[in-house]
Amino acid sequence: MYICDYLGRRAIYSPEKLAIIDAGKHPEWRLTYRQMNERANKFANYLRGIGVGKGDRVAILARDGVEHLDCFFACAKLGAIHTALNWRLHWREAQGIVENTTPKVLIFSDDFKDSIAELQTALRNSPLAIRNHLHIEGDGIDGSTYFESALQSGAATPVMCESLEAEDIAALIFTGGTTGLPKAAQVSHRMIAWNTLNTVIHDVTHNDIYLNVFPMFHTGGLFVYTLPQVIFGGTTILIRQFDPALVLGLIEREKATIFGGVPAQYQMLTQVENWQSADLSSLRFCTSGGAPLPVPLVEKYTKEKGIRFKQGFGMTEFGPGIFALAPEDAIRKAGSIGRPNFFVDARVVDDDNHPLGPNEIGELVLKGPSYCSGYFNNAEASAAAVDADGWFHTGDLAKYDDEWYFFIVDRKKDMFLSGGENVYPVEIEKVLYQHPAVHMCAVVGVPDAKWGEVGKAFVVLKPGARATEQELLDHCRANLARYKVPHSIVFLDALPISSAGKILKRELKETHSG
Repeated sequence: MYICDYLGRRAIYSPEKLAIIDAGKHPEWRLTYRQMNERANKFANYLRGIGVGKGDRVAILARDGVEHLDCFFACAKLGAIHTALNWRLHWREAQGIVENTTPKVLIFSDDFKDSIAELQTALRNSPLAIRNHLHIEGDGIDGSTYFESALQSGAATPVMCESLEAEDIAALIFTGGTTGLPKAAQVSHRMIAWNTLNTVIHDVTHNDIYLNVFPMFHTGGLFVYTLPQVIFGGTTILIRQFDPALVLGLIEREKATIFGGVPAQYQMLTQVENWQSADLSSLRFCTSGGAPLPVPLVEKYTKEKGIRFKQGFGMTEFGPGIFALAPEDAIRKAGSIGRPNFFVDARVVDDDNHPLGPNEIGELVLKGPSYCSGYFNNAEASAAAVDADGWFHTGDLAKYDDEWYFFIVDRKKDMFLSGGENVYPVEIEKVLYQHPAVHMCAVVGVPDAKWGEVGKAFVVLKPGARATEQELLDHCRANLARYKVPHSIVFLDALPISSAGKILKRELKETHSG
């Protein structure tokens, strides 16, 4: 029994313990560790029967549900690579990812069958075409197989990849792409083990019940608590997508002990009709990430529900458990991401990589055994991310105080966060430049009460050309995921340019902040 057969181990230690509640099913599914391990073995045998082996990618484009975990654990048994696709992407964006990662199988939920059909048509005559499609519900598309039928057709005999090592890749998790194609961080089994250790040192016990609302194509959905919970033998509740009234009801009914979300979700929970009546006393703590949690919101949860908040900071490439801010510091150190987790080294450095002292602003760099194994099929980006001394450069500007609490000050690059999603302006600018009327453009992130930040585009039209704001926004919607589409477009006669010929985005933000 290899240590990376996560469910195989857990089926020995606690076979009848409740592992997963899939509340997105009707009626909902409640599966023990023995049942989850049987499902993983069956699906692994099915995958092996259609030619999936060590190192092969198995992709999934689906709402949250047990199928994500069936896929992940079956891949772990085979030594294959779980590859979860962001369902917010436009199918044209997904096509680039598929062509780069060449999965042998693509699993999808009914919500996205139209996108899968478009993708199938686009790749039909390509050697990169996916030969095996599995639909989770509904009628699927031409040639697809019902996921549950495929899984149940596999033998229940144990599956194990004898040659699997700690450095082998378990999953690909996608970051935003600065050149139009998201980079795929390679999550090794070693990385998973060290992240779990960092997590349980601070957070998880053997008897926790965790409600997950993060999308499982995110490191937050799969690796922050879900996988550590499995390794530690707790129970995880899954829902298809965030529904604040449902979340409050499930916390109360299942007596959840851990919940995590982003500030916008915590705001939405307080606005539904069952907020006042919901009994949340079972929660040991709530975790917030993605943006600083406003102090008034912390105070509201503390006063009305007795909630203790942990806050933190994570990245797809590292952990994701990097920093943690204890509940007792939520107000005293408001705005801080906390201190590094136990097996994470963190520094703030200047442009020459020299370490800086307290309250000096520089780039945040990280080192430790929970770092990923670079980017899939992208040696150049992998090499550029880490310096000669092994420090991973985050691109975030940060500082730390005299008590070693860290604060994110700004982003060294232009990326901004919208609703917890990384948005890279270059991707949007590339699409805008495809419009025949656009001469120059720049996109920046601006504050937004609901999403944290949203995109604002600045456009200079070609001489004699005409285009309306609505026309350009429609052009973006036809080519980009919805969360990447700018919320507004400002037409200018010229963009501010530096002496080096670069667009001065900071000046645009300062001049047009409204």
